[in-house]
Amino acid sequence: MKPLQFLRRSLAALALLAAAAAPAGPARAADIIRIGVATAGGGDPITWGGSPGGVVRANNWLEQAFAADGVKVEWLFFKGAGPAVNEALSNKQIDFAYQGDLPQVVGRANGLKTKLLVASGVRNNLYLVAPVASPLSSIKDIRDHKVSIFRGTNGHLVAINVLAAHGLSERDIKGVNLDAGSAQAALVSNGVDAAFGGYEWFKVRDQGLAKVIYSTQGQDPAYTRQASLLVREEFERDNPAQVQKVVDVFVRASRWASDEANRDALFKLWEKSGVPYASWAAEFDKQDLAARNSPLIDDFIIARYKAVVADALKLKLIRREVSVDGWFDDRYLKQALRTQGLEHYWTRHDAAGKAVAGERQASAR
Repeated sequence: MKPLQFLRRSLAALALLAAAAAPAGPARAADIIRIGVATAGGGDPITWGGSPGGVVRANNWLEQAFAADGVKVEWLFFKGAGPAVNEALSNKQIDFAYQGDLPQVVGRANGLKTKLLVASGVRNNLYLVAPVASPLSSIKDIRDHKVSIFRGTNGHLVAINVLAAHGLSERDIKGVNLDAGSAQAALVSNGVDAAFGGYEWFKVRDQGLAKVIYSTQGQDPAYTRQASLLVREEFERDNPAQVQKVVDVFVRASRWASDEANRDALFKLWEKSGVPYASWAAEFDKQDLAARNSPLIDDFIIARYKAVVADALKLKLIRREVSVDGWFDDRYLKQALRTQGLEHYWTRHDAAGKAVAGERQASAR
């Protein structure tokens, strides 16, 4: 090899080594933010209700917040609910995910690296419905009957606990794994004898095709379902400013959705998802909006996630115990509350779901 050629190659090699040894520069902000939602949704454009997240979506608040940065916001809706969202997270097809507590726990148990940022749609009720002409009239009547349960969702675990509270187990019924739409079709065609589900059943009831034979409304909040927004750890590490902006918008939506003066407007906004106004009125009947739409990660939320972990392990829905310690990253939430002057707006609740002494309900302010 000629001396000059050797020198050039040596310099090139040294340059490569220097580049490899140099500290990495600041991460480049993402050009697109992808949010997965654990529901098929409805409407045009597709949206969902029952959560401040649905307010964000319907009002295009995230799109507006990122417009000046030239960042595109993409919403992806999953008919397969929480399990399908977990798959998308695993494949890095989405950056943020809105889903229920059980699939989030399952994802963590399976090694998904995520952080829980903000509660968004808590204390969701569960219902058991049957055909109008059915002789079934209570939860105890469904023993040995064919019952729809959407397995792997946050409603699945609550249904199991409700059964246990009435002296039944999942083995005492003929469980059929159906998503919400399929369950409705099966019930009205007598393909199943009963079905567990959420607010989507009020529309079927109001059409005269189903009756509610059990409800968790007004009962122990341990029999409710929680949902929240999480982010992939890798995305959060590389894009903290964008994560903060997303949380800021979700907190803004929580404040608007918690104001009793907006109850009518809120239900009309959620109605854009295809779920009638009357269904939202029924779901939130005699319930405080601030308690249902609070973004706080308080002792109640943490306790519910710990209970979900314990129950999922006991029922072998997960193979190993996972800790929630370090999972909740409330730095962005605290900053959003400070910036928007909302540090004392919502009432914190203890592990049992009772308001912490000395705090007033937001609706009373």
